[in-house]
Amino acid sequence: MSTVDLTGRVALVTGGAGGIGSAVARRLAKLGAQVAVLDLDAVGAHRVASSVGGIAIAGDVSDPATMPAAVAQVERELGRLDVVHLNAGIGGGQAGVDDALDVARYRKLVGVNVDHVVYGLCAAVPALRRQGGGKVVITASLAGITAMPSDPLYTLTKHAVVGYARAAGKALAGDNITVSALCPGFVDTLLLGGAKEEFAAAGFPLLTPSDVAEAVQSVLADGGPGEAWIIQPGGRATAYDFRGVPGVGGGQLPPPVVLGRV
Repeated sequence: MSTVDLTGRVALVTGGAGGIGSAVARRLAKLGAQVAVLDLDAVGAHRVASSVGGIAIAGDVSDPATMPAAVAQVERELGRLDVVHLNAGIGGGQAGVDDALDVARYRKLVGVNVDHVVYGLCAAVPALRRQGGGKVVITASLAGITAMPSDPLYTLTKHAVVGYARAAGKALAGDNITVSALCPGFVDTLLLGGAKEEFAAAGFPLLTPSDVAEAVQSVLADGGPGEAWIIQPGGRATAYDFRGVPGVGGGQLPPPVVLGRV
């Protein structure tokens, strides 16, 4: 595993009150960073922040005002921003393939899993530019690179996140801002709910939050712009090798870059 020295750097972790987020906050602090922990659970955010000598921020990441306010608070109280882990996420909880769609739950899912990533990156970029660059790691999922029929809506959101990270990473590379996605397999967190017992009964191994935090460290050390990294139980974090798509006429000529058009 590659290491990275974050001494003197400041990191912001969303969904940092528990699970993956709390493990990452502790890992970043161990690497030398001052850490801001953002979560809807104010008590949990304070608990984790206190344990790492950082600051706690309470807020709903699906609210467009939360991420700009959080970044402003981080700069005001900690002086800068260098690393952002956009980690907050929730499960779909419904199929989303028939007319029984609960629209309110669907909008909440998209708000947390997708909108929060867009709001977070847009809010963080000016702060990262002020430091001459920085690192952004977005928690996606293996559901972002393969189909998960048991939860199509969750799959939708994570595919969106991976696509956004790949494109945003290339768009921001010239600013020395590295945007990467991390796609863990199934992780032993509350997000699994009752399915944890099914995994145990089947003898299916789960990642721990610490495994994912270690993978985040690897991405911070070695991740390239727009890469999506995968981590599975018993394996090492590695960049996923996406297949290219055929160009014009079956060749390799890419389309021209024309912003705002398709």
